[in-house]
Amino acid sequence: MRVLLVDDEEELVVTLAERLAIRGIDADWVTSGEDALSKAETQHYDLSVLDVKIPRISGINLKKELEKKNPHMKFIFMTGHGSEDDYIAGTEEAGSEFYLVKPVDIRTLIEKMNTALNSAGGSI
Repeated sequence: MRVLLVDDEEELVVTLAERLAIRGIDADWVTSGEDALSKAETQHYDLSVLDVKIPRISGINLKKELEKKNPHMKFIFMTGHGSEDDYIAGTEEAGSEFYLVKPVDIRTLIEKMNTALNSAGGSI
């Protein structure tokens, strides 16, 4: 199981990666869409957790680019802004069951990761 965390808030993604590692989940992290695309060139990820608002490329557009590289990758969106427009955009793209508002509770994140992977025949 490989997870890619993408958020421009470095402290957040580092902390999430550490907390997932403690629970036996292999997670890489990056702070830009460009770095995410680069990682996806050399690594296989089963799931990606994407911030809706990251500089230069939105999380939704990044999802579309990552899907081109790995059509089986699953996605969870998160946002700290919590505006209604962000919520609508995120839930339309990923479904409300795969959308989180920051701060992210690690148990809730893992539950959503399991739900996403179970819908694809896998789990953490």
